[in-house]
Amino acid sequence: MTCEPLAHGEDIAPHLHDFGQLRYAAAGALVTTTTAGTWVAPANRITWVPPFHVHSSRAHGTTVVRLLGVPAAQAGRLPATPAVFVASALLREAYLAMQTEPADSPRARLLLEVVLTELARAEQEALRLPEPGDARLKAVTDLLHADPASPATLAELGHRTGSSERTLSRLFGRELSMSFHQWRTLLRVQRALLELCAGTSVTDTATRLGWANPSSFIDAFTELLGQTPGRYRANAAG
Repeated sequence: MTCEPLAHGEDIAPHLHDFGQLRYAAAGALVTTTTAGTWVAPANRITWVPPFHVHSSRAHGTTVVRLLGVPAAQAGRLPATPAVFVASALLREAYLAMQTEPADSPRARLLLEVVLTELARAEQEALRLPEPGDARLKAVTDLLHADPASPATLAELGHRTGSSERTLSRLFGRELSMSFHQWRTLLRVQRALLELCAGTSVTDTATRLGWANPSSFIDAFTELLGQTPGRYRANAAG
């Protein structure tokens, strides 16, 4: 199913399904958030949301989303938690072909089998950004989501949200199992995927997202993804 195009920054409110859902942005990029975390799906990526997982979405750029429902009986072939897969050419073409098929047709069932088989062997995107449940911590992470490039310290963010730096530091460790610096770096690298896939240069991406220099951005990106941002950008363009 193809949804109406989403405008840049447009949100889809939290909801759930009794079936699994695959989500492919044929244009633009889609960010999916659940209680388990946030996933970014730029070019050639397919997001998986298992049955009964509450999820919301945000579009980056004018985004055309093609959705594919996976019956609950088949959902066990895919991960029990949300994930983002790298789409091979075969996976992408089978997925798109299903958009014009009646869901109960023999061809649709065959194409779904191809999609699920390819997903089972597809590489998963490694970046999951954990999201907090504590309201004090969420107030801080909401500010960072709105402005990932912000140079504000944890103490400054705490002052803006009414919490102490010590309390927030403890909450980052207890709830998210990482430091404030690690969480903000992960957020920035997630957003960098969107910039790079949109064709933004490595230097401009580093500047837009608040790194002091391109070298520090390259180091952080490579440590998390195992490849340089330049190689990731080239692969996305290919």
